[in-house]
Amino acid sequence: MSPLPLITTAERRGRLGLRHRLAPSARATTVDEAADSVVALHATDAATVFLSARARLAGGGPGAVEQALYEDVGVVRLLSMRNTLFAVSTALAPYVDASTARGIAVKERRTFLKHLDEDGQGLDAAWLAEAEAAALATLDVQGPLTGSQLSAAVPALRQKITIGRGKKYETETGVATRVIRLLAADGRIRRDRPRGSWTSSQFRWVHTAPWPAVPAAEARAEIARRWLYAYGPATEADLKWWTGWSLTDVRKALAAVGPDQVRLDDGGTALVAPGDTAPVPAPEPWAALLPGLDPAGMGWADRGFHLDPAHRPALFDYAGNIGPTVWWNGEIVGGWAQRPDGEIVWRLLADHGRAAEEAVAAEAARLAAWVGAARITPRFRTPLERELVS
Repeated sequence: MSPLPLITTAERRGRLGLRHRLAPSARATTVDEAADSVVALHATDAATVFLSARARLAGGGPGAVEQALYEDVGVVRLLSMRNTLFAVSTALAPYVDASTARGIAVKERRTFLKHLDEDGQGLDAAWLAEAEAAALATLDVQGPLTGSQLSAAVPALRQKITIGRGKKYETETGVATRVIRLLAADGRIRRDRPRGSWTSSQFRWVHTAPWPAVPAAEARAEIARRWLYAYGPATEADLKWWTGWSLTDVRKALAAVGPDQVRLDDGGTALVAPGDTAPVPAPEPWAALLPGLDPAGMGWADRGFHLDPAHRPALFDYAGNIGPTVWWNGEIVGGWAQRPDGEIVWRLLADHGRAAEEAVAAEAARLAAWVGAARITPRFRTPLERELVS
């Protein structure tokens, strides 16, 4: 029996540079192409989508990303993997919806209906359906609207309920945010251009048609196949962490894909997309400044191949969210931040030579020119980012 093909750490880093479109020669020409290259862009922080796309695009400024999100609608934000907001291409959105978002939407609705029932005001599924219909009708006439504008226009959305009545955590809350969240989770509304700049998360909402139906098993297999190509070599545990699926669903999706197994130079084994075992030519030397929550830093449960464990405390927050990072040839080598005056500052956490420092400095200058007058404060602050800003 022949041994499994070997993929070294150096080749894994090279694959990352090429397939995540971070090496200059591999950069994408469109935002949806950049998103597809990593399956999905994190979107919890409004600026992350823009900065992650920027790092992977051959040209264009923030306006090009806005065009893709709000005019062409080639990329959309969906509540999906790990119950987190992601931006995906509209071509892939039906698969993300069916594989992950549908299940989240069902749970969200069930939980909200339970809260309505426990509140004791007689609000039920029929009331919720009427409130949702009124919100959609209002968006058809007056939209796009922010959540506060929609609430002001729809009386039902100004309703308040009490959660945990009689308990220590009892709290009164408005229903508007929850109803809007349900409509978005169901794919009946989507986030449109926000108030303010591209760094704002005060989105306007528009009425839209739900995504075409795709069988859930088929959708999960498609997501797994794309993820393996973008992130392989990787493990079953990595895919489970990245998707938030149950172990059963992960294993069924992988069985449907039929991945190949490879050896790693640390003695372990991992999975790649079917037929993806051949050596991949190394890209040219490259540097990147990636935002907090960028897919290149959040694609695996085990990041040992591109991150020295000694650097982790400086680059992650207490909840495990990665902050702004500096990369050199597929390895996380430092962090960066933007000071209040707009200056982009960075620090390498180990000596990687003059070539690395010069490349990082050039990439920092490219980032500063792209950001311009905008100011970026990551939603999830990390020790090194705070230190660089102070």
